[in-house]
Amino acid sequence: MTQVPLPRDAERARPRAPRLLPDALVATARRLPEKAAVVHEDEVLTYRELLDRSRRIARLLRDGGVRRGDRVAIYMDSGPWVVACVYGALLADAAFVVVNPQTREEKLRYILQDCAAAALLADGRAARRLPGALQERHELRVLALHHAPEGLGVLLPGAVGLEAALASAEPHEGPNEAIPLDLAALVYTSGSTGDPKGVMLSHQNMTFAQESLAEYLRLQEDDRILNVLPLAFDYGLYQALLAVRVGATLVLESSFAFPARTVARIRQHGVTVLPGVPTIFATLLSMHRREALSLPSVKTITNTGAHLPDAYLAPLLQICPGARIYKMYGLTECKRVCYLEPERLFDKPGSVGKAIPGTEVAVLGADGTRVPPGDAGTLHVRGPHVMMGYWNLPEETARMLVPGPYPGERMLCTHDRFRVDEEGFLYFLGRTDDIIKSGGEKISPLEVDEVLMDHPAVAQVVTFAVPHDKLGEEVAAAVVLRDGQSLDERTLRDFAASRLADFKVPRRVVILDEIPKGATGKLQRIGLAKKLGLAP
Repeated sequence: MTQVPLPRDAERARPRAPRLLPDALVATARRLPEKAAVVHEDEVLTYRELLDRSRRIARLLRDGGVRRGDRVAIYMDSGPWVVACVYGALLADAAFVVVNPQTREEKLRYILQDCAAAALLADGRAARRLPGALQERHELRVLALHHAPEGLGVLLPGAVGLEAALASAEPHEGPNEAIPLDLAALVYTSGSTGDPKGVMLSHQNMTFAQESLAEYLRLQEDDRILNVLPLAFDYGLYQALLAVRVGATLVLESSFAFPARTVARIRQHGVTVLPGVPTIFATLLSMHRREALSLPSVKTITNTGAHLPDAYLAPLLQICPGARIYKMYGLTECKRVCYLEPERLFDKPGSVGKAIPGTEVAVLGADGTRVPPGDAGTLHVRGPHVMMGYWNLPEETARMLVPGPYPGERMLCTHDRFRVDEEGFLYFLGRTDDIIKSGGEKISPLEVDEVLMDHPAVAQVVTFAVPHDKLGEEVAAAVVLRDGQSLDERTLRDFAASRLADFKVPRRVVILDEIPKGATGKLQRIGLAKKLGLAP
């Protein structure tokens, strides 16, 4: 039987997966132009408006000299402008770098210099922190501030107000020059040194992850996705990307600092998807114990960043009856590794499931072969979502991207310990490095060491992890003082708080005469909590 070819118009109408990350926004804005894309406080941005704002940002960047492959840093409080700046950078064929708005001046300066940012789109409230962070501006060609303060030109020569600049900008409508292998984003994450590492993610990495996540989470156009997580954190960022991909509405909250207000937003907007980390769910359960909560609109609950205790599951289902709860594991270097299907939640306690669609995982022993069920090994990941590498860090990249099973292939070594059962379900056992993961954040203990060592009374510091029911881990520090010095825990914590983001400040500071050492004479992090009686 001869097949009749489709007319050209029908071929163009045929839906396809996006090749480039901004393709999803263009397609959704054409299909659902007046639908709410982002809701934040009293502001509602439709898909048409989001695309228009993003295209104007792209024009501002292009007219300022930003070109394919350049990096655009975004330093703003979470809100619709961050989402528009992300897509604006992508539509200009640049790569975006979302910087946590809690980042201090010194760390901001490091990131801007490390990635050689060609543009910085910032919040006006951060204006007075910027001069110190912009001491060296050799690469910076565009500097625009949302809600620009008076006297901007004096404070930051060459800077422009973002709103005013966009009002006179014509939308940039492409075409895009980028291809799927091009860099789409740098996501900075703490590493084994004190400086953050830029995880390089291509359009292919991110569009694949976007498709795989949307598939297994069963997301639909009528979903309303809550996000209280920082957009600099990839878990928060992907809530926006997923909403745009499926045509859902993103209900964006700046933080979870006011839980009662967030609960009111969930009810007001009929939120159907509730992503969180254990600290968020612990707070909701605490509220529920004081006065019964009911959030019947929530149909999907997702958790990553730290282990979700099994004891949370039943009460969460009391709050959100009939909801699908997804326990997941991932790392920035590939976004997501595995998930447990909600239908297996209670018959696979403690498991984080199997590999996400289109990928493969293996738990390997020291000899590089798969370990038998029940034995411990190191988790390795294969798939199109695996990062390109770390920005300007070839040795760190080689440590994470190791030879795969086929010639020329590289797979991701997570350096995390797992076991697998007879059915292939994965169980997380712990980390082989000393990075602290607290409430969904990665924290370098060396960074905390360096800050505390700056105090004139401190002689030695070892920062380490202490198990925590809600956070997964919390930051603690063992300190030896200089001879003749006297200092208390609160003073050291206040000193750290003046230089570190809140989530990096040690919750416990133990002042010792001597810190335990290993056989080689090195100060030990691993096992220190137990030696000091802070862990079982």
